Amino acid sequence: MKYEGGRMKAASGTHLTYPSNLFFCSLIILTSLLGFGCAVNSERRSVPAEVESAIGTVSDDIAAERYEKVYTEAADLFRQDASLEQSVSTFKTLGNKLGAVESRTLQSAVEQQNSSGPLKGRVYIVTYRTKFQNGEGMETFTLVERNHNWLLARYFVNSTALK
Repeated sequence: MKYEGGRMKAASGTHLTYPSNLFFCSLIILTSLLGFGCAVNSERRSVPAEVESAIGTVSDDIAAERYEKVYTEAADLFRQDASLEQSVSTFKTLGNKLGAVESRTLQSAVEQQNSSGPLKGRVYIVTYRTKFQNGEGMETFTLVERNHNWLLARYFVNSTALK
Protein backbone atom coordinates (compact mmCIF):
# COMPACT_ATOMS: atom_id res chain seq x y z
CA MET A 1 0.00 0.00 0.00
CA LYS A 2 1.15 3.50 -0.68
CA TYR A 3 -0.27 6.93 0.02
CA GLU A 4 -1.43 9.02 -2.95
CA GLY A 5 -3.31 12.32 -2.54
CA GLY A 6 -5.37 11.55 0.61
CA ARG A 7 -5.92 7.89 -0.29
CA MET A 8 -4.13 4.68 0.38
CA LYS A 9 -3.66 2.72 -2.81
CA ALA A 10 -3.77 -1.03 -2.35
CA ALA A 11 -1.55 -3.26 -4.48
CA SER A 12 -4.56 -4.41 -6.52
CA GLY A 13 -5.38 -0.84 -7.55
CA THR A 14 -8.31 -0.43 -5.11
CA HIS A 15 -8.48 2.91 -3.33
CA LEU A 16 -9.21 3.10 0.40
CA THR A 17 -10.65 6.48 1.40
CA TYR A 18 -9.97 7.85 4.86
CA PRO A 19 -12.23 10.53 6.37
CA SER A 20 -10.37 13.77 6.01
CA ASN A 21 -13.37 15.81 7.02
CA LEU A 22 -12.25 18.14 9.81
CA PHE A 23 -15.85 18.66 10.92
CA PHE A 24 -16.40 14.92 11.47
CA CYS A 25 -13.25 14.54 13.56
CA SER A 26 -14.03 17.68 15.55
CA LEU A 27 -17.54 16.42 16.26
CA ILE A 28 -16.20 13.15 17.69
CA ILE A 29 -13.70 14.96 19.91
CA LEU A 30 -16.28 17.51 21.09
CA THR A 31 -18.81 14.77 21.93
CA SER A 32 -16.17 12.89 23.94
CA LEU A 33 -15.15 15.99 25.87
CA LEU A 34 -18.75 16.98 26.64
CA GLY A 35 -19.53 13.50 27.93
CA PHE A 36 -16.48 13.60 30.17
CA GLY A 37 -17.31 17.12 31.37
CA CYS A 38 -20.84 16.14 32.43
CA ALA A 39 -19.56 13.23 34.49
CA VAL A 40 -16.98 15.41 36.24
CA ASN A 41 -19.59 17.98 37.24
CA SER A 42 -21.82 15.45 39.00
CA GLU A 43 -19.13 13.65 40.98
CA ARG A 44 -16.66 15.48 43.17
CA ARG A 45 -13.50 14.54 44.99
CA SER A 46 -14.32 16.89 47.86
CA VAL A 47 -17.32 17.74 49.96
CA PRO A 48 -18.55 21.33 50.50
CA ALA A 49 -17.86 22.57 54.03
CA GLU A 50 -21.55 22.83 54.99
CA VAL A 51 -22.22 19.24 53.87
CA GLU A 52 -19.10 17.99 55.65
CA SER A 53 -20.20 19.84 58.80
CA ALA A 54 -23.65 18.20 58.70
CA ILE A 55 -22.06 14.76 58.30
CA GLY A 56 -19.71 15.55 61.20
CA THR A 57 -22.62 16.52 63.44
CA VAL A 58 -24.58 13.36 62.57
CA SER A 59 -21.47 11.23 63.11
CA ASP A 60 -20.75 12.84 66.47
CA ASP A 61 -24.36 12.32 67.56
CA ILE A 62 -24.26 8.65 66.54
CA ALA A 63 -20.94 8.15 68.34
CA ALA A 64 -22.39 9.77 71.49
CA GLU A 65 -25.51 7.58 71.17
CA ARG A 66 -27.77 10.62 70.70
CA TYR A 67 -29.98 8.60 68.39
CA GLU A 68 -33.19 10.48 69.17
CA LYS A 69 -31.46 13.75 68.21
CA VAL A 70 -30.29 12.25 64.91
CA TYR A 71 -33.85 11.10 64.24
CA THR A 72 -35.62 14.33 65.12
CA GLU A 73 -33.16 16.56 63.22
CA ALA A 74 -33.20 14.37 60.10
CA ALA A 75 -35.21 15.07 56.94
CA ASP A 76 -38.82 13.93 56.71
CA LEU A 77 -37.73 11.13 54.37
CA PHE A 78 -35.53 9.60 57.08
CA ARG A 79 -38.41 9.60 59.56
CA GLN A 80 -40.82 8.19 56.97
CA ASP A 81 -38.55 5.20 56.32
CA ALA A 82 -38.42 4.06 59.96
CA SER A 83 -39.86 4.85 63.37
CA LEU A 84 -37.76 6.28 66.20
CA GLU A 85 -37.67 2.85 67.85
CA GLN A 86 -36.52 1.16 64.63
CA SER A 87 -33.85 3.79 64.07
CA VAL A 88 -32.53 3.52 67.63
CA SER A 89 -32.42 -0.26 67.31
CA THR A 90 -30.52 -0.05 64.03
CA PHE A 91 -27.98 2.45 65.40
CA LYS A 92 -27.44 0.26 68.49
CA THR A 93 -26.90 -2.82 66.32
CA LEU A 94 -24.37 -0.96 64.18
CA GLY A 95 -22.55 0.25 67.29
CA ASN A 96 -22.51 -3.19 68.94
CA LYS A 97 -21.29 -5.05 65.86
CA LEU A 98 -18.93 -2.51 64.31
CA GLY A 99 -17.79 -0.42 67.26
CA ALA A 100 -16.63 3.17 66.99
CA VAL A 101 -15.50 4.83 63.77
CA GLU A 102 -11.71 5.02 63.71
CA SER A 103 -11.20 6.65 60.31
CA ARG A 104 -12.95 7.53 57.06
CA THR A 105 -11.62 7.93 53.53
CA LEU A 106 -13.80 9.75 51.04
CA GLN A 107 -14.73 7.49 48.12
CA SER A 108 -17.23 9.67 46.29
CA ALA A 109 -19.37 12.76 46.64
CA VAL A 110 -22.18 13.12 44.16
CA GLU A 111 -24.32 16.23 43.92
CA GLN A 112 -27.77 15.91 42.38
CA GLN A 113 -30.53 18.36 41.57
CA ASN A 114 -33.79 16.38 41.44
CA SER A 115 -37.02 17.88 40.19
CA SER A 116 -39.22 15.12 41.62
CA GLY A 117 -39.23 12.00 43.73
CA PRO A 118 -38.49 11.44 47.41
CA LEU A 119 -35.13 13.21 47.13
CA LYS A 120 -36.51 16.33 45.47
CA GLY A 121 -34.19 19.32 45.38
CA ARG A 122 -30.47 19.57 46.00
CA VAL A 123 -28.93 16.34 47.28
CA TYR A 124 -25.45 15.12 48.22
CA ILE A 125 -24.64 11.42 48.40
CA VAL A 126 -21.33 10.97 50.17
CA THR A 127 -19.64 7.58 50.47
CA TYR A 128 -16.69 6.77 52.71
CA ARG A 129 -14.52 3.70 53.15
CA THR A 130 -14.75 3.50 56.93
CA LYS A 131 -12.57 1.68 59.43
CA PHE A 132 -14.58 0.76 62.49
CA GLN A 133 -13.21 -0.68 65.70
CA ASN A 134 -14.42 -4.20 64.74
CA GLY A 135 -14.14 -4.16 60.95
CA GLU A 136 -14.28 -2.15 57.77
CA GLY A 137 -17.14 -1.11 55.55
CA MET A 138 -18.68 1.44 53.26
CA GLU A 139 -20.69 4.21 54.87
CA THR A 140 -23.09 6.33 52.79
CA PHE A 141 -24.70 9.57 53.92
CA THR A 142 -27.48 11.03 51.78
CA LEU A 143 -28.27 14.63 52.66
CA VAL A 144 -30.94 16.95 51.30
CA GLU A 145 -30.96 20.73 51.46
CA ARG A 146 -34.00 22.18 53.20
CA ASN A 147 -34.22 25.91 54.04
CA HIS A 148 -30.45 26.30 53.52
CA ASN A 149 -29.70 23.46 55.96
CA TRP A 150 -28.34 20.01 55.12
CA LEU A 151 -30.41 17.22 56.66
CA LEU A 152 -29.82 13.49 56.83
CA ALA A 153 -32.21 11.72 54.46
CA ARG A 154 -30.60 8.28 54.48
CA TYR A 155 -27.75 6.52 56.23
CA PHE A 156 -26.41 3.18 55.07
CA VAL A 157 -23.54 0.96 56.21
CA ASN A 158 -22.36 -2.06 54.28
CA SER A 159 -19.88 -4.33 56.04
CA THR A 160 -19.17 -8.04 56.24
CA ALA A 161 -18.81 -7.52 60.01
CA LEU A 162 -22.59 -7.04 60.15
CA LYS A 163 -23.31 -10.61 59.04
